[in-house]
Amino acid sequence: MRTSHLPIVALALLLGAAGASLAEEETMADGELTVTSADFTAGERLPKVHAYRPEGENLSPALAWSGVPAGTEEIALIVDDPDAPRADPWVHWVLYGIPADARGLPRGASTGTQHPSEPAGAVEGKNDFRDLGWGGPLPPPGHGTHHYHFKLYALDQALGLAPGTTKGDLLRAMEGHVLAEAELVGTYSR
Repeated sequence: MRTSHLPIVALALLLGAAGASLAEEETMADGELTVTSADFTAGERLPKVHAYRPEGENLSPALAWSGVPAGTEEIALIVDDPDAPRADPWVHWVLYGIPADARGLPRGASTGTQHPSEPAGAVEGKNDFRDLGWGGPLPPPGHGTHHYHFKLYALDQALGLAPGTTKGDLLRAMEGHVLAEAELVGTYSR
């Protein structure tokens, strides 16, 4: 009598898939939050297309992240320039309400309206150009190299903030809720 090994093979595949899924969850829980960009390398110059008008096209750069910790309910992003010629860093982008399962933003996601084109649910805050969304680099000519800090935060609760929230209000709302943070720095000069 001939027997089939199909049930044993199917069981082995199921167990292997379950093990891979568990390993992915462990990586998610134990991994370090990181943020990168396909548009620029850490420590390098942002392409001119991302600069504020009329210097560039004011397109927000593509971003990708990994290592989002378990328990994350929302992701937030703040981009600022501490080299601006004033006491506080110049705020270029405030974005929050990013779904916990999102793993990045495409180039040009910021629309300058209450919500970016992607991901669904994300909300644009106010930058220091007094606009909603991304306000690209535009340091004063001859002012040297400026550093643009893309700071990503994994939060343990959804904040429910309205469109147009400022960096300061977002930081206050995030107090005590940051599970992990990551940073990517790009440069720009004129």
